[in-house]
Amino acid sequence: MTDPRRQLQGLKNRAHGKQFEDRIDTAFEYYRLRGFASVEKTPEPMRIIERLSGGKFIACFLKKAQPDYKGVIKGGREVMFEAKYTDTDRIDQSRVSSEQSATMNEHQRLGARCYVLAGYSTGAVYRIPWDVWRDMKTAFGRKYVTEADLKEYRLQAAPNGVLDLLK
Repeated sequence: MTDPRRQLQGLKNRAHGKQFEDRIDTAFEYYRLRGFASVEKTPEPMRIIERLSGGKFIACFLKKAQPDYKGVIKGGREVMFEAKYTDTDRIDQSRVSSEQSATMNEHQRLGARCYVLAGYSTGAVYRIPWDVWRDMKTAFGRKYVTEADLKEYRLQAAPNGVLDLLK
């Protein structure tokens, strides 16, 4: 039997995560409309299990293997972001999968600017350089980060409310 409290918490967590992604999507759309960057959400791979009528289907998500956002900023530099949100006071390094880590490492080696975007329930968003995230144990002495650890990476919103993701 499922615990209704856990179900409710899961719904709240998904809703907050969706709001966080919506803020990111809005910022990237703002940059695209102004010709500054083209950054898109990476579709999550899924496998169709059963086709239903009306163009609907039942599917399951396959293992997530790519970072959440990829694109290019004006001038040709690639950017890549993995987005993580938490309703708790910390985000564990392990929330970025080994496949995502390998992709970020490879693209950064080739010159891409790679980051982890960390959102907290306080509304604050942090853009953490991939090197810092990857070497979190060295940087912070442990394999998780709190908001206090990330002060220097906090993003501000422009006067129009859009997150300044590509500052």
